[in-house]
Amino acid sequence: PVVSYRETVLGVSSQTCLSKSPNKHNRLYATVGPMNAELQQEIEDGKIIPSPQDIKEQAKVLEKDFGMDKNEVDPKKLWAFGPDGKGANFLIDATRGVQYLNEIKESVNSGFQWAARNGPLCDEPLRGVIVRVLDVTLHADSIHRGMGQIMPTARRVIFASMYLAEPSLMEPFFLDKVS
Repeated sequence: PVVSYRETVLGVSSQTCLSKSPNKHNRLYATVGPMNAELQQEIEDGKIIPSPQDIKEQAKVLEKDFGMDKNEVDPKKLWAFGPDGKGANFLIDATRGVQYLNEIKESVNSGFQWAARNGPLCDEPLRGVIVRVLDVTLHADSIHRGMGQIMPTARRVIFASMYLAEPSLMEPFFLDKVS
């Protein structure tokens, strides 16, 4: 049988990472950190979901039960789950007062989904990683900040942050009943 591993991080990025876009006009700054194991299980069991009926109630649960910062799990700041919009990884907007941020949100999310599907160590999916976008510097002209510029930049900054946060492989467990 083919064994699928998961990539994760054991610590927080030792420094803020920067990635420039291919045209050198845009910059993303980010860090990553590990996700609580109980929270990972809640997400996989479907108790914490990307689009709940009561978003504010779920934010309170994340804050109270899992010790997350209430500003980070605010519905407008918790941008995505990944991979495929439902996995046990978060993309969090931790920026303050960035111009044009709404215009690149989808591109950053796509780069996060790409990185979450194919991690930096051995192209395996990520599990238990919280990505925090700390700052963004964007070109004033919208033609210079399209999907082709922002998506690979987001992926690179996530990979760089993971390399600085003790990246690791998770060992697979198979549950089997023999009768």
